[in-house]
Amino acid sequence: MSEHVENGSQDSQESQGAPDSPDVPDEDVVELATKIFDLARRGETETLAAYVDAGVPANLTNDRGDTLVMLAAYHGHAGAVAALLARGAEADRANDRGQTPLAGAVFKGEEAVIRALLAGGADPNAGTPSAVDTARMFAKADLLELFGAQ
Repeated sequence: MSEHVENGSQDSQESQGAPDSPDVPDEDVVELATKIFDLARRGETETLAAYVDAGVPANLTNDRGDTLVMLAAYHGHAGAVAALLARGAEADRANDRGQTPLAGAVFKGEEAVIRALLAGGADPNAGTPSAVDTARMFAKADLLELFGAQ
């Protein structure tokens, strides 16, 4: 399974009956990936971990570059974040807009997720805006202190 799966309609070559191309994901793969992204959004840690343990890439990304960690973090699921990080997911992998899971967790005010990401090696200065920048934007002095920034 490729690490990046596009959601959406089929490519025009495929609809014209052209042979399968490595650039066009199989419909079943897209369906499975969508299910796995939803598991991350819902924080279904055990099932998500089982898929990764069975071979789904821990850094699987959707068509916007959001990783499983990003989706779990943004939706407030610290347990899922920790499980993915323990299975090799990158704590600082930015999406296509340069946003990191830590900055998203700061934006959403998810303290348990913030702590899980920091424990997993997340850099508060990574991304655009960074978690530090986001904490400054929202005057979160406690997080700036946690990040060692002022």
